[in-house]
Amino acid sequence: MRKHTLITSPLGPLTAVAEADALVGLYFEGHKRRPPQETFGERTDEGFEEVREQIAEYFAGTRREFALPLAPVGEPFQRRVWDLLRTIPYGETRSYGELARMLGEPGAAQAVGAANARNPVSVIVPCHRVVAGDGALRGYAGGLHRKRYLLDLEEPAAPSVGRLF
Repeated sequence: MRKHTLITSPLGPLTAVAEADALVGLYFEGHKRRPPQETFGERTDEGFEEVREQIAEYFAGTRREFALPLAPVGEPFQRRVWDLLRTIPYGETRSYGELARMLGEPGAAQAVGAANARNPVSVIVPCHRVVAGDGALRGYAGGLHRKRYLLDLEEPAAPSVGRLF
């Protein structure tokens, strides 16, 4: 049985959806391809404490990796892509083509893009770290302004050149 809650974030409320103690969805307000609200189950804050804490740490800049049980629902190829997204390090990006090659399917960049666009667990499964081959931002189910914010949040601080302290 599914349940959901709302989590405050600098990018607006996030809807977290869980089933059997695993997160199956994390959606922005206005999220493209967001499932109907009635599929989210009962609204409750119980059982979402760890999700709420880790999301807050991420936005505060103190968490780089999430340690939450996930169970996103999708086709086998989509799940392979979503698993691969979780290997992209914080502060780095990969292109759709790079991910296709990493999957052993070099001609599947568009299929990778389609799977990326259907990632149901935003932020935690970091689909925002995927960019076009030329580095341009292309699409984001939560909106390009949110993708830019997340990438900026993860951008490494510039070294303090010439500073003594």
